[in-house]
Amino acid sequence: MVELGLIRAAQSGDRDALITLLRDIEQHVYRTAYYILNNEQDALDAAQEALIRIYTRIDSYEEKAKFKTWVQRIVTNICIDKFRRTKPTVSIDEHEFNFEDKQDVEHIVLSSYVAEDIREAINQLPEHHRNVIVLRYLQELSYNEISECLDLPLNTVKSYLFRARQQLQSILQEYQKGGVSG
Repeated sequence: MVELGLIRAAQSGDRDALITLLRDIEQHVYRTAYYILNNEQDALDAAQEALIRIYTRIDSYEEKAKFKTWVQRIVTNICIDKFRRTKPTVSIDEHEFNFEDKQDVEHIVLSSYVAEDIREAINQLPEHHRNVIVLRYLQELSYNEISECLDLPLNTVKSYLFRARQQLQSILQEYQKGGVSG
């Protein structure tokens, strides 16, 4: 994700290093927030809050855990707190498609529908299942990193992932049959 020298420079008070570090991780932080909260504005707010927390607490990062895991824990905790404070709302995003002549338009449109179905299916999962799915498959954290990030035993993470995959499979099968509408 980021090099250790940059982290150490930021911790030693190098403001430029800290700004570079924050810029390097901001998309990663936003993406996690968006997939957990499923709302662009909430995700932007949570990402901003996470970046501020990282900015103010960079000194507390210890190299015992990977930096990526430390960052994920911060953004995930902020999203969980935000999710608990507000009732979830359904967001209908407008999509703009820009097609080039040589692109397979049908494939692009179908891919966007599949992505939307997957996003909706993930949002139907209970919070604890949604969090492990986002961290495992969208942020590509290992089981151990998820365990550290969410402060859960490793076997609990594995169990949550197993159950979440089963639930997603069931939900997506219903989408294929046309039996579920968002």
